[in-house]
Amino acid sequence: MRINSFFAIYTQTNVLRMLFLGFSAGLPLLLIFGTLSFWLREAGHELSTIGFFSWIGLVYAFKWAWSPLVDQMPIPVLTSKLGRRRAWLLVSQIMVGVGLIGIATTDPSQGLSVLIGFSILTATASATQDIALDAFRIESGLIEEQGAMAATYQMGYRIAMITSSAGALLLASWFDYTENVYEPEPWMYAYLCMSALMLIGITTTILSKEPVVHAYGGSHTLDTQSRAQRLTGWLKNAAIMPFLDFIRRYRLQAIVLLAMISLYRISDIVMGVMSNPFYLDMGFSKQEIATVSKIFGVIMTILGALVGGSLIKHLGIFKILFIGAALSSLTNLLFAWISVNEPSIGALALTVSADNFSAGIASAAFIAYLSSLTNIQYSATQYALFSSLMFLFPKSIAGWSGVFVEEWGYAYFFITTALIGVPSLILVWFIRKISIGSRP
Repeated sequence: MRINSFFAIYTQTNVLRMLFLGFSAGLPLLLIFGTLSFWLREAGHELSTIGFFSWIGLVYAFKWAWSPLVDQMPIPVLTSKLGRRRAWLLVSQIMVGVGLIGIATTDPSQGLSVLIGFSILTATASATQDIALDAFRIESGLIEEQGAMAATYQMGYRIAMITSSAGALLLASWFDYTENVYEPEPWMYAYLCMSALMLIGITTTILSKEPVVHAYGGSHTLDTQSRAQRLTGWLKNAAIMPFLDFIRRYRLQAIVLLAMISLYRISDIVMGVMSNPFYLDMGFSKQEIATVSKIFGVIMTILGALVGGSLIKHLGIFKILFIGAALSSLTNLLFAWISVNEPSIGALALTVSADNFSAGIASAAFIAYLSSLTNIQYSATQYALFSSLMFLFPKSIAGWSGVFVEEWGYAYFFITTALIGVPSLILVWFIRKISIGSRP
C-alpha cells in the first residue's frame, strides 16, 4: 500500500475543515481544567481543592439535557441566515470567548466564587459547541469518512491543547518577571490571548457550508395544530424520540454499549486532573512542562490520531478500540515509575510520548465508533448522550483524585488509574464478540 494513498483521504475539504473546528473545540478544555489547575496550584490551593474544582467538568456529562434544543430549536435570525448547525456553533463560540475573558479578569488567590462562575459559563458554552460540532461533523461526511474526520478533528483539538497549555504556560512565564512570587497578571494576559484565538473557530463557522440533511418529520403538519399540540410534538421529536430510537435499534444490547462508553476513557480522564500538579510538585519548570508535556506530547497525540484514523479504515474499528484502550491504561504505569524516581526530562518525554500517542489512537477510534452509533435524524442529541456518558462517571471519580493523592501519593494513584481501565477492555471485547452496532 502506498503512503500517499493511505493518507489521501485527509486532502478532502470536509475532512480538512474539521482541523479548524477541532481547534475551536479543544481550546477551552484545558483552560478550565489542566492549565487552570496549574494556576490554582501556583496561587496556593490544595490538591483536594483542585480535584473538587474539576467537577465543573460534569457540565460536559449533562450536555445531553439541552442537546435536544441544539438539535431542533432555531436561533432567531441566525438560523435562517447560517443554518441550524452553524447558528448554534457561532453563538457557543462567542460565549466561550466571553467566558475566557471573565476567567482572565479574576484572581483565584482572592477566592474562587467568581472564577467558578466564569468557568461554568465557559464549560457550558464549550459543551454546547461540542453538541453542534459533533452533529455538524457526522452530517458532513459519509460513514467511511468518519474515521479520517475524527482524526483531523483530533489533530485540531490537540493543536489547540498545545496552544491552551504550552502556549498559555509560556505566555504566563514570559509576562512573569518574578517567577518565584505569585502574581495574577501574567495569567490574565495569557487567558486574554487565548480568548482571542476563538476567532479561528468563529471564522471557520461563518465560511463553512451548512450540511444538507433531511429533517425528521414534516414541519408543515404542525401549522394547523394548537400551540400545546405543537409544543408536545416538538418535545417528543426533540427530547424523547432520539433516546427511544437508540433503545429500539439496540434493545438490551444498548446497556452494554452505554456501559462501555461510560468507561472507555476513564483512565485518561481521572489521571489528567492531577497531571499538571504532578509535574509542578516533581519540580519541573513552566518551560519544561510546556516543551515536553504540552508541545512534544500533543504532537505525539496528533500522530496517534492520524495513525488511528487510517488504521480504522483498513483494520476495522474494534481492533483499534481495543488497542487504544489497552495502551491508554498501560501508559499510566509509566507515570507511577516517574513518581518514585528523580525528576528526569528524558523519562518525562518518554512517558508523555507513549501516553499521548496511545490517547490519540483511542480518541480517533472512539469518536468514529460513537459516530457510527448515531441515527442521522438525531445526530446532535444521540452523540451528546454518548459523549456525556464518557465524562459522567470518570469526572465524578476524578473529583476525589486530589484527596487520593494527598492520602496515598502519586505512585498508587497512577497505578489505580491504570487498573480502572481494565473493565473497558472487557466490554470492547464483548461488544465485538456479539457484533453490536455498525462498522464504519
